[in-house]
Amino acid sequence: MSTTPALHKLDDRADVPPEPRETARGGWRRVRHVALPFGSLVLFLALWQLLAASGTWSETLVPPPAKVWDAFLQVSGTHGGVRGYNGTTLIEHLGISLRRIALGAGVGIAAGVVFGLLMGTVGWLRSLFEPWITFLRTLPPLAYFSLLIIWLGIDEEPKITLLAVAAFPPVAVSTTTAVAAVPKSLTEAARALGASQWDVVRDVVVPSALPETLTGIRLAVGVAYSSLVAAELVNGLPGIGGMVKDAANYNNTPVVLVGIIAIGVSGLIIDGLLLRLERAVVPWRGRA
Repeated sequence: MSTTPALHKLDDRADVPPEPRETARGGWRRVRHVALPFGSLVLFLALWQLLAASGTWSETLVPPPAKVWDAFLQVSGTHGGVRGYNGTTLIEHLGISLRRIALGAGVGIAAGVVFGLLMGTVGWLRSLFEPWITFLRTLPPLAYFSLLIIWLGIDEEPKITLLAVAAFPPVAVSTTTAVAAVPKSLTEAARALGASQWDVVRDVVVPSALPETLTGIRLAVGVAYSSLVAAELVNGLPGIGGMVKDAANYNNTPVVLVGIIAIGVSGLIIDGLLLRLERAVVPWRGRA
């Protein structure tokens, strides 16, 4: 008996377009993905406006959204002969801070990956360095920033060093854990096929540890952002964290909020870019 008609039936079934209900569900998911964050933003602004208009606190403490918007426009350009904040526009403040984060976090991430690979593959190195990394991870940035100023001065060096030290532990810990969790069967199979130690690390260990390492990198960038204002406490102008600190000294709450929002929005954008990079580099993650 010929099975060709049955095969044709299966092929025809594969070519059938999706049902309207499935298409509608996919469209609703896309709409919901955009509508929910936008709706939460509108609700937050409405509650903020109600709180500011209630008179519970003065406008110095809780300025209305309109005042924050005016402050944003003021620090973003030149108004009345005054350019930005302290002679520097908002985008320039943010750009200088992002450069500091790129340098500091970049050094910390690179060192964290190297230390993580070494500690995950060499047991005695993990026993030697892991307690120190845990000790460093629990320290708040302000605890050692004054010491960095004493050692390195008040220029760029202590700021970049602080961001590097803050970004190092999350990457080192996540990479170490991921390398140590690589199945022994994979490394033993590679060695049985004649792979050298370097080949095992490059072709087995690194690809297996890459998903967790990328997660650690995202965490490290977030920690560096949370340490930004601390890094720019001293001689931080120009810089978005320095702008926030200087405005807080003069009770200029609208500018403080503008700086905080700028840090948060830029952090969201960078985290989204890192998430896209993660999906491109390790597309198999989360799939069976």
